[in-house]
Formats: sequence, C-alpha cells, structure tokens
Amino acid sequence: MRIDIVSIFPRLFNEFLYNFPVKKAIHKELLEVHVHDLRQYGIGKKKKVDDYPYGGGGGMVLKIEPVYQCFNTLLSERYYDETIFMTPSGKSFTQKYAEQLTKKTNLLILCGRYKGVDQRIIDHLISKEISIGPYILSGGELAAAVIVESITRLLPGVLNYSNSIGGGGCTYTSYPIYTHPSIYNGWPVPQILLSGNHRKIKDWRIINSKNKDNNKDK
Repeated sequence: MRIDIVSIFPRLFNEFLYNFPVKKAIHKELLEVHVHDLRQYGIGKKKKVDDYPYGGGGGMVLKIEPVYQCFNTLLSERYYDETIFMTPSGKSFTQKYAEQLTKKTNLLILCGRYKGVDQRIIDHLISKEISIGPYILSGGELAAAVIVESITRLLPGVLNYSNSIGGGGCTYTSYPIYTHPSIYNGWPVPQILLSGNHRKIKDWRIINSKNKDNNKDK
C-alpha cells in the first residue's frame, strides 16, 4: 500500500514515520509513505501557496494552483483510489472506514492550513472529505497521521497478534484493562481477572464494556 501526503509543513511527519507501527510496516515493505512539500509547487520566486479570500474576511486560503500542479504530477505517475482532504466538516473517521481503506492500493491525502482551501480544490480534486473529530486544529497534518497509523495497524503482518488489531494501544479497548502488580497503593485488580477462568473473564469483559463509560460518571 502507498500513501502520499501533501503538506506545507512536511517535516512534521519526520518523527512519526520513524516510530512503530509505521516504521515497521515500511521496513517490511507493506507500506510506502511519501510526504510532498506543497511549497515546491508554489507561485513565483517566493513559492506562494496561500492568499486572502475573495469577499473579505480574516485568514489565508490555500491557493488552487500549487495544489493542482502537485496533484497533476502525482496523478500522472499512478492512479489513486481516494484523494482525501482532512477537514473537521468531513465524514467522521471510524474503525470501519479504516478497514475499508486497507483494501485500497494508493491514497493521496491533502493537509489543509490556515482558514482552509480554495473550494475548487474540493470540488474538482478531492474524492473524500474526512474528519477525525468536530474540533479545529492548525492544520491537517496530525489528522493525516491518525489516518495513516489507524490503517497501518490493520495491514496483515504489521502487528504480531490479531487481537491487538482491535484492542491494542489506547484506542479501541471497550472494557477496563489491568496489568501487574495485582495490588498497588491499596487498589486491587478485580479478582475475576486473576482466576484463570477465561469464560468468566470473557463474560466480565462483555458486561463491563457496556458499563465502563456510565460507571465513570457515577
């Protein structure tokens, strides 16, 4: 799988690409991630990529010309299954959608900045608008990193255990989890988890996965 990311701050991805699980997926040749500096396609000597919005109002808007030139170059080299724009007003990103994206071969992600992007970019160059939540960030880079990591974890051969795909990390476990020691500062681990009775443990996890959020409020 190949993912191309277009950003005016490509160095934000440097550390991200050299950490698990993305680094492992790249090392095993299960994934390619290429980050492109939009300023290389900027206008004039100053490589301008943004301008004031027509009609007035504060903030700067990413110009269509550099984005079009960048996309045109990439599209001349390969076909992209999806061209994605990261925006809080887009479709909510879910685990199910991450699973759907793993079936794709090539993805192209545009990271917005400032006030937004020229609407013609969305109308003519973007196939999907994706949001990782109803809140505002300074740009789409962190959101794009979320998409990449979520997809990477699902690629066969990246994680060692299949049950880590849905429940690993800190993102998707719906029941309380504990580890050693069994008692710390007077706070014990539920005895059922120490029993070795996997059937009862499974039942306990099902019950508590439904009540975990509600219990937090009590």
